Amino acid sequence: MTLQQRINAFAHVGDVFRAIVQQKEHPAKEVLLAQIDRATAANAWFTKENIYFCLEQWSQALTADNLTQWVKSYSLNNDSPQKVGIIMAGNIPLVGFHDLLAVVLSGNIALAKLSSNDQRLIPAVREILIGFDPASAEAIQIVQHKLTDFDAVIATGSNNTARYFEYYFKDKPSIIRKNRNAVAVLTGEETNADLKALGEDIFRYYGLGCRNVSKVYVPTGYNFNSLFESLYEWNSIINHHKYANNYDYNKAVYLMSQAKLLDNNFFLIKQDTALSSPIGVLFYEEYGDLNDVNEIITARQEEIQCVVSKAELPNALAFGEAQQPRLWDYADGVDTLAFLSTLPVNN
Repeated sequence: MTLQQRINAFAHVGDVFRAIVQQKEHPAKEVLLAQIDRATAANAWFTKENIYFCLEQWSQALTADNLTQWVKSYSLNNDSPQKVGIIMAGNIPLVGFHDLLAVVLSGNIALAKLSSNDQRLIPAVREILIGFDPASAEAIQIVQHKLTDFDAVIATGSNNTARYFEYYFKDKPSIIRKNRNAVAVLTGEETNADLKALGEDIFRYYGLGCRNVSKVYVPTGYNFNSLFESLYEWNSIINHHKYANNYDYNKAVYLMSQAKLLDNNFFLIKQDTALSSPIGVLFYEEYGDLNDVNEIITARQEEIQCVVSKAELPNALAFGEAQQPRLWDYADGVDTLAFLSTLPVNN
């Protein structure tokens, strides 16, 4: 496949995603629709609402213009394709798709090791690609057992599994990703619309994604009433049984330890210096001025995926944009295409 053929194939996938979310006809969409039903049955966290939200974001990204703009700065006409293992996480729908997209666009061969939590969606996308261009069958291979016979690897997991990955793949070119979370910086001058948009950053995917806001930095003496009121429109999240179980469990643990909590019956706010909060909990930390919080964020940048704020902070996103990354917004700030375009040729 030429680079243009690869771009056209993924733009076709974008067309299929768009047809699904807009409820329009497309001959290839039934393949994915059937697997969406199976994915929701297999993993209770993968609700149709969240899967459709994911498809909507990808449908906006996967256009020929966006894909062309993304790859134009790289040399990707690869005459010696390498086999790149992709060990995928399964915390949110299609979370490993960006890596697969990058590997195939770079002209390499993707060996996709799926998470047990997301066994349906990636194979359906592969089937759609093959239907459009049969050469995709060779470019994307699903690995059922142990990953072997590979030239490089992209692996995503927890901090614990990352140590295993670093040891196991020490002799191969690799990108190893660990736990990260998003944070928000509030100044107290946010509007009701700003805080409602922040709810999207906090609660989308039940807070399970690395781009979910798990902690807010607030000015000393911050009044949380406006935040509580603005986020109340997410109160139906407590009707999800797995989320509710986590909320109840974490609330019980904190109460037994006599931790001070703010509670509105569907999520908890707790003062804590940690960045990664449990499901149903939002951590907060007070700051004196923006220089202080900027220093904290800089010192902990290896733990932070992105920052949302209206304050003048480097690379801060607008409220509500954390779950809408562009193609060139790389996880952990590591340029995947640059890594893939400079892989040594395996002789």
